[in-house]
Amino acid sequence: MVFFKYSGFIGSNIETLLKRAGNVDVSFGMPTIALPIGISFFTFQIMSYVIDVYWGKVPAQKNIFRLTLYIMMFPQLIAGPIVRYIDVNEALSARKTTCAMAEQGVKRFIIGFAKKVFLANAMGSMADAVFALSGSFNTAYAWLGAISYTLQIYFDFSAYSDMAIGLGLIFGFIFNENFVYPYTAGSIQEFWRRWHISLSTWFRDYVYIPLGGNRKGKIRTYINLWVVFLLTGIWHGAAWQFIVWGLYHGLFMFIERLGFGNVLKKLPAFLGHIYSCIVVIVGWVFFRADNLTVALNYIRNMFSFDFSNFKVFSVLPGLDSMYVFMLVVGILAALRVPVALKEKVKVPSPLMYAGYLILFGVSIIYLAGLSYNPFIYYKF
Repeated sequence: MVFFKYSGFIGSNIETLLKRAGNVDVSFGMPTIALPIGISFFTFQIMSYVIDVYWGKVPAQKNIFRLTLYIMMFPQLIAGPIVRYIDVNEALSARKTTCAMAEQGVKRFIIGFAKKVFLANAMGSMADAVFALSGSFNTAYAWLGAISYTLQIYFDFSAYSDMAIGLGLIFGFIFNENFVYPYTAGSIQEFWRRWHISLSTWFRDYVYIPLGGNRKGKIRTYINLWVVFLLTGIWHGAAWQFIVWGLYHGLFMFIERLGFGNVLKKLPAFLGHIYSCIVVIVGWVFFRADNLTVALNYIRNMFSFDFSNFKVFSVLPGLDSMYVFMLVVGILAALRVPVALKEKVKVPSPLMYAGYLILFGVSIIYLAGLSYNPFIYYKF
């Protein structure tokens, strides 16, 4: 993974360092290497197997076909969730698929498919349009683009996870949840307990705890946290903006552990929610921007408080009312409103099944009219 994903980044930074330090004009001639799709995900899966076997948590798999099935399990192979061998080793040899599991799997797949087609793609179109303006926009546009991307990446990645979990159920595999409404969090610590759970728990179990976790004093705990979030940023991409994004979240985790987390618990819940949303939205700018300079300029526009000449639909006239509708639906869905309503209102089974079929059919029809828009996490 280091060769495929990071060799070019490492080489270019060494070249830059040598030029600035000793005025040495050197070029390593790093080749452009095609990145295998999903390399970060299946590499971490293989690592979890090797580490758990080494620690004696699971016996080594003697059947090469079952081990290959684990490594190349197609539902979640290229964009997660990261499935650990210890969670599926028994199902590899003795799994059962029931009608109830298949039904639940189909429903979960349809929900994920619809989230990608309608919500993620609509939010992505607006985010792409704003970020393409190269910083020549005011505060309103900046927040519009950042919020759109915040919703896009959530619905895009959680949609893939939903589809993978649904397919897994159909084939008799139970994958752990990867998202639990992260934008309802009241702190950054809670956000990371809800966002990309398979990755955060992987780093917790294989990096943070082996480093000592919080068992070796405060200073060591803080160092371990910074190491984990530095690696989290590096895992997401071979670019400085991803590293800064990881350290940015590590900074707020550090601040909350210093005592701000206790302050948040005493404040009204909505204040903690506003705080975490602002921190996360600003952080996603680093994640989305093409480079660190673009990200910093974008964030500067977000807090310049310039609202002159703001006309929302002049950015992307093609979406207009559809975008507004999807934005409202996306915000409500991210805040768990539809699920809360579903829990209070019991829908008759025939009507529910008809609703899923209609949603799936409309999603396919709508998808046919869209341009190619791959999942964001394919590149990781």
